[in-house]
Amino acid sequence: MAKLLRIGMLCLCCLCARAEGVSITYALVSGDNDPHWPYIQALLQLACSEMGQRCALLAARDMNQGRAMEQMQRPDSRVDLFWGMTSRERERKLLTVRIPLDKGLIGWRVPLINAERPQLFKSVKTLPQLAAFRAGQGQDWPDTQILQHAGLPVLTSPDYPNLFSMLRQHRYDYFPRSVIEVQQELESPNSKGLMLDPYLLLHYPTAFYFFVSPQRPELARMLQQGLEKGVRDGSFEQLFKAFNSDHLRELKLSGRAIIELPNPLLPEATPLARRELWFHP
Repeated sequence: MAKLLRIGMLCLCCLCARAEGVSITYALVSGDNDPHWPYIQALLQLACSEMGQRCALLAARDMNQGRAMEQMQRPDSRVDLFWGMTSRERERKLLTVRIPLDKGLIGWRVPLINAERPQLFKSVKTLPQLAAFRAGQGQDWPDTQILQHAGLPVLTSPDYPNLFSMLRQHRYDYFPRSVIEVQQELESPNSKGLMLDPYLLLHYPTAFYFFVSPQRPELARMLQQGLEKGVRDGSFEQLFKAFNSDHLRELKLSGRAIIELPNPLLPEATPLARRELWFHP
């Protein structure tokens, strides 16, 4: 609790900045229960405060990632940014703030499974063994292509909440979730009848970025510069640990069988050489 209170004070510090502020309309692509939102909000406020700005954050609801991308490319776009996994297509069409917000945790995946099948992956250790099961993913998520490229069967849905009910109905076998979102998802009513598999850990190299409309280059520059300052002064790392350390310990990642997957969508400009930007188990 003390950590989160300190984070709250950090987020409020932008109220002392310049009166004009910066207006940011973000696409809430996973709905009002987006497990990333508390951390993302803190990062947005951190970037603004590092640049001496006050941020006014407004939500654009009822849109998935594909629709958000389409809206943001329009000259009259009212949507300024969304956050999500990188791909060559996204970096080509939108402005990329190339600081991995989650230090690469989005590529570390644990499976949600139907609670009626608790031993589903007990004997699964290899990619060919995993290929006997079908994953569920969002229709327009980069993860879908990564899994398919690795030879894994995937069932997709355009609607994120529906994936949970589809798993309960045995429409598919497992829902790979990132280690930064799965704990909050398990606490949601959406996950009734589901459980966290204790045996597997999937990994593919990727980054979770802010993507900004080409109509707002000044916003992309401000966020890049603000987050870079946060990396240098340690406040970015402080936020990362405050939001992620406890549940990473609870997941007991070291006791799981790791299956590595290649990522054919990873852009060449991904800053893999900057070790300070990445999580190292």
